[in-house]
Amino acid sequence: MEKNILAYAEAALDYGVIGLLILMSVITLWLFIERMMFYSSLRLSDYENRDELEIDLTDNLSIISVIGSNAPYVGLLGTVIGIMLTFYTMGEVGTIDAKKIMVGLALALKATAMGLIVAMPAIVFYTLLLRKVEKILTLFDIAQDKKNK
Repeated sequence: MEKNILAYAEAALDYGVIGLLILMSVITLWLFIERMMFYSSLRLSDYENRDELEIDLTDNLSIISVIGSNAPYVGLLGTVIGIMLTFYTMGEVGTIDAKKIMVGLALALKATAMGLIVAMPAIVFYTLLLRKVEKILTLFDIAQDKKNK
C-alpha cells in the first residue's frame, strides 16, 4: 500500500507539476504570437483615444507576466515534493544509499529547472511586448500631434 502511494506521488510530481509548467509555456507562446499578430495588423487610424488604444495593446500582457513570475515557484514546489519523496523513501528503506539519494535529488531538481526554462522566455516575451506597446503609443502620440497642428 505504501509503495502505491509513493508511486502516485511520483506520478503527480511528473505529470502534475511538469505538465502544469508545459501548459504555462504553451499559453505564454500562444499569447506572445497572438499579441505580435495583433500589433502587426493594428491601424492607429482606428483609434481616437490613447487610453482605448492602450487597453487594446496591453490585453493579455499581465497573463504573460504572471506566468513568468510564478513558473519558478511552481518548479520549486515540484522540487520540494521530490525531495520529500526521496527522504520518505530513504526512511522506509532504513538504509542510506548514496546512489538512490543522488538520483532522487537529481530528479527532484528537474522541476526547478523546468520552472526556470518556462520563466525566462516568458519574461523576455513580456519585455519585448511592453517595448512594442511603448513604440506604438509613441507613434500614436506623434500622429495625434500632427493631426492637431
